[in-house]
Parts: sequence; structure tokens; C-alpha cells
Amino acid sequence: MNLWCLADCKGVALSVGYLSWSYCPKMGRISVSCLFPASWHFSVSPVACPRLLNSTLRKIAVTGLLVAVFLLLYYSVVKYSYRDKKLPRYFARVTDTEATDIGNPKLNYGIMVDCGSSGSRIFVYWWPRHNGNPHDLLDIKQMRDKNGTPVVMKIKPGISEFANSPEKVSDYIFPLLSFAAEHVPRAKHKETPLYILCTAGMRILPESQQKAILEDLLTDIPLHFEFLFSDSHAEVISGKQEGVYAWIGINFVLGRFEHTGEEDDAVAEVHVPGSENKEPVVRKKTVGILDMGGVSTQIAYEVPKTVSFASSQQEEVAKTLFAEFNLGCDAHQTEHIYRVYVATFLGFGGNAARQRYTDSVFANTVFKNRLLGKQTGMTSDTPYLDPCLPLDVQDEVQQNGQTMYLRGTGDFHLCREIIQPFMNKTNETQTSLNGVYQPPVHFESSEFYGFSEFFYCTDDVLRMGGDYNAAKFAKAAKDYCATKWSVLRERFDRGLYASHADLHRLKYQCFKSAWMYEVFHNGFSFPTNYGNLKTALQVSDKEVQWTLGAILYRTRFLPLRDIQQESFRGNHSRWRSFSFVYNHYLFFACFFVVLLSILLYLLRLRRIHRRMLHGGPSPPLWIEEGLPPQKIPGAL
Repeated sequence: MNLWCLADCKGVALSVGYLSWSYCPKMGRISVSCLFPASWHFSVSPVACPRLLNSTLRKIAVTGLLVAVFLLLYYSVVKYSYRDKKLPRYFARVTDTEATDIGNPKLNYGIMVDCGSSGSRIFVYWWPRHNGNPHDLLDIKQMRDKNGTPVVMKIKPGISEFANSPEKVSDYIFPLLSFAAEHVPRAKHKETPLYILCTAGMRILPESQQKAILEDLLTDIPLHFEFLFSDSHAEVISGKQEGVYAWIGINFVLGRFEHTGEEDDAVAEVHVPGSENKEPVVRKKTVGILDMGGVSTQIAYEVPKTVSFASSQQEEVAKTLFAEFNLGCDAHQTEHIYRVYVATFLGFGGNAARQRYTDSVFANTVFKNRLLGKQTGMTSDTPYLDPCLPLDVQDEVQQNGQTMYLRGTGDFHLCREIIQPFMNKTNETQTSLNGVYQPPVHFESSEFYGFSEFFYCTDDVLRMGGDYNAAKFAKAAKDYCATKWSVLRERFDRGLYASHADLHRLKYQCFKSAWMYEVFHNGFSFPTNYGNLKTALQVSDKEVQWTLGAILYRTRFLPLRDIQQESFRGNHSRWRSFSFVYNHYLFFACFFVVLLSILLYLLRLRRIHRRMLHGGPSPPLWIEEGLPPQKIPGAL
């Protein structure tokens, strides 16, 4: 800081850092100059100010102007500080519904074919160049055409129908691949990975037939398409793999794999498998999934800590139910290692459970009829009274050439009691449906999403999809079951139910509601006051498929190239960004000091000016300051 005086004005000048300021009371001039970030000069004098402003008002106006400049600079600093912060994922979701910019050469593409039991569907995904941060995963999104429609196509029947004619499989699947080839830019075909993954329908075929179908695909597809397609890109996946992919898909969409987020995001301490002696990893809590289809029911959730087993036999069984995998591109990094429990229960889907139930009813009724000499259920006049059907609805069961007649009594609670033994639970600890081992769930801090029948049961008819409440659901289901069939049909005709609800849904809604309730609370042992289950058809306005998790997992090593390139050029750019931001902070601090100094000197000079007016001529400034007399140079 430098102070000096001009001979003809008794003024004060100040210089701090890049900013200098001077004040001359005799000439009534205030001057401010700044050399950073660009050179500029500011000056105010009475010649330029209207005379109607006295000196005090002029000082206030100048001070206000300086404060305004200070606020402007402060805003610019804050703007730069937050400019490059990562936006929350829910902002990014808005762009997921826009048409994919296929003209952008920096986009990458991937193709996934889901060969299911009833048909095959192809999904096309895209992602931008990886940002070079090894902590982040690829930002994969579903491709959309120019109308914003997802690029998806489905054909029937299932691929397993060609078990006896595997040479026709390529012709069967070519329409799907041609569809994808039309949407992926031609220049990107050679670098676009293609995956063909087969599920339930293929799993039940003999291994020889599975191999013949896959061989035909691996042989013929490369002859007609240039996609990146190798032997490991076509396979029959297990139910465990499918469950893991579904778990990955929903957690990815919800942003649970991002390791930076909002301060109020729920976090969990995770003991990473294979690193028991290290500190636990703190990261976002993941969600579990419940999926009830027509044939099977599935549950999958992360197990953050090491679990204990009741016996060595239980430990051996449990090993087949855990999946440990690394989603990150670096095998040596542990932040993306997950341990997920996945269990699939065949015969516990909604339709299969109803079939098991009616088979049991038929067998028990026939046995009792023979024992007691009755004909219950054998004629329409003496139907079997079924508490799991709505009141007064009629149904028939065909078995072994015989017909059994049923009539609903609509007793929801009695239906629950009857179907409880079908859970096949055992007395062994830590078991769930069918006596299968299930690790403890931390109910107070967990979060689950229920799909398929979990959503249909709560929403199609009862219109209660979303946040699940056991008491409200049970009451609504009880009321529905006890409503006469004629009333339900009238409501159906008036369009009071979901658009895709049909008469089959109406007839078996009572049974499926009871089945879903028992599976969730009795089979999986979730308490009736559990409040963290959301039943959904879509998440973030998107139908979440296991194929999204599959392509995310299978492309997890692709970012390595971008990360290596980023590491070569990143050091200098990061330092430049660091220097730029902190230079702004330094300038902000200097400006604040200058502003404070200006205000202090204005107050001091005001006192000096008052003394000159009321007490006669004041001594020179250097005398007041206690400085030795100085020789005044002559006038220039």
C-alpha cells in the first residue's frame, strides 16, 4: 500500500494489488483505476456532477456505485465457481426423451437383443464420450428416433420355438438387426457392439439345442452385418444374471451409482467383498427390486455387510444366491464393487400360483367327495365356494377330463389363510419362500421397487400404484373381493379401471391381491408397517428393462481408453482451471480490502474537512499523521 499527496489538493491516494484509488477534496475529484482483468479508469468530479448534489450526497453516490461494482464482481466469481458443477441426474432425464442426435460423430452405440420365451425384442442404446473420470460410469441412454420414440422392436414367437430347426434362427432374427442397422449411423456399425442374450425359453432346452441355435447366430450374422459381434456376445443367461442386470438397470436410472450427489442423499457403509481389513466404503444407498411375473417371482438387493449363516449347509446354498461384481472400468478400484443377493422362485408368479391353488382345490375336493359321498363342485348347482374369487363370480377348472365349478365368496382374509401354506416356508432361520436362504433386510433404512404383478395388483383395479401402504391395500382388496361381480362388471363397462385391465384381471384380482400380500409380508417377511416400497411400471418416465443393466455391465471397460487420453492432457488443464478460479478469489479479496480502505479514508477525510470549516486552516496532513515536514515542490 502506498500513500502520497498532491501539492495543490491535499489529497490521498491508495494502491492495493491491481487497484488504485485517489481523492482530492480541493478539486472534488475521486479517481479509481483497475489493471485486472483489463485496464480501465473511472473518475468523478464536480464538473461532471450536478450542483444540486452537495458533497455528502456525492460521496454517498460514489460509495453506492463502488458497492454495486463489488456485487457485480462477487456475482461473477460465484457464477464461475458453480459453472462446472455436475447437474443432478433428474435434470439430465429431461434430455432422455429427445431424439438422438445421430449426426454427432462423438456418440457411441450399442445393441441388445432380449430373446425371451414369448418373443424377442431389440433395444438400441447410445452414450457420449466418457468424461475421463474413473469414478463415473458410461452415461447410457435408450436411443430415440426423430419423433422421440424409443428404438425398440419386438417379434414373435420366442427363439426357443426353433429348437428343432436351428438353421432358421438367423432368418428369424434378421428383421430385428435390420431395424437396428437403419437407426445406427452407417459409419458407426463396425464399432457398435451387438449382444444377443437368451432367457427363460432357452434355459429349459437341452444344452445341445441351445448350442446349435447360438452357433447359427454366430456364423450367419457376421456375413450380413458389420456390428461388433463375437462368441461371447451370444449366450443363454441364467435367472441370477437376469436379476442382477435388472438390479443394475433400476439403480443406474435412479442415479444410485453416482458417488457425488446432494447432501441429503442417503448413504450406506459398505464392506467391500475381499477387503474385510479395510475401512468400509461410504456411498449412495441402492434400492432393491421385487418382480412378480406370471410364472416366477424374483427379489434382488444389495447386502452391504458380511452376513452369518445358521449352518454350513446354508452357507453353501447362499453362495449360489450372491453375485459379486465390479461395475467400474478399473478392476483395482473398489468403489463400484457390489454384493447383491438374487433369488428366483419358479411357480410363485401370479398365474402359476393360481394354477397351483386350483390344482390343490380340485384334488382335495375330489378326495372329500369320495370320502363323504358328496358331489361338491361337480355340477353348477353345487359349486365349490371359493373365497379367492369376487362375490358371486363363476369359474370352471378343467382337469383330467373333468370339470369343476366354482363360485366366489369374496373373503379376502380367508383367502390369505388358505394360500399361506403355498409359501412353503420352513422353521429354519433366515429363510423365505420355498425355504430358500434370505439375508437380513434392514427394513428401517432400505428401499424397494415392485414391478409387474406388484404394480398390476395395486394399480390396474385398485388404483393404488406408487407408495405402498399395507393397511390401505388390504382394506381396498377386501372391499373389492366382497363386491358383487355384477357391480364390478358395471364399473368395468364404465371404464373406471386401467385401460389395459381386462375381464381376466377383474376375475383373478382378488386372488392375486392376496397372493402378492402374502408373498411380500409372509414369504419375504417384510413387516406390515413397511413404508419404503414403491410399485411402478416405469421409473423416471421410462420402462426399465434388464437389458439396460446388461449393456452397462458388458461395456464397463470401454471408458479405459478415454481415461488414459484424459490423464495425458488433464494435468495442465486442471491446473489452469484451478489457477483461474483462485485468481478470481484473490481479486475478490483484494477488492474487498480496497473497498474497506476507501470507506475508512472517506470517514477520516470528512472529519478533516469539517475541522477546516469550523476550526480554521488545519495543519498539513503529514503533521497530523506525525510525519516529519516535507519540502513542497513548486507549482508545475
